[in-house]
Amino acid sequence: MTTIKVQGMKCGHCAETARKALEEIEGIRKVAVNLDTGKIDYEGNAPIEVIRAAIEGKGYRVVE
Repeated sequence: MTTIKVQGMKCGHCAETARKALEEIEGIRKVAVNLDTGKIDYEGNAPIEVIRAAIEGKGYRVVE
C-alpha cells in the first residue's frame, strides 16, 4: 500500500469523491480513504502525477 496525504476532504461525500477518482485510474486496484487523518491508501502502480491530477481535479490538494 502507498499512502498520500490529502487536504480539503471534510465529509463522507468528499472521501467518496476522492476514492472514486483514484479507482478510475488504470493500474489502481484498491483504495481506502481515512477522513479523520486525511490520508488515502492505495494499491497500484499509477504514476504519482496521474494520482495528483485526479485528486486535485476534484478540488482537493495532495500534500507531500
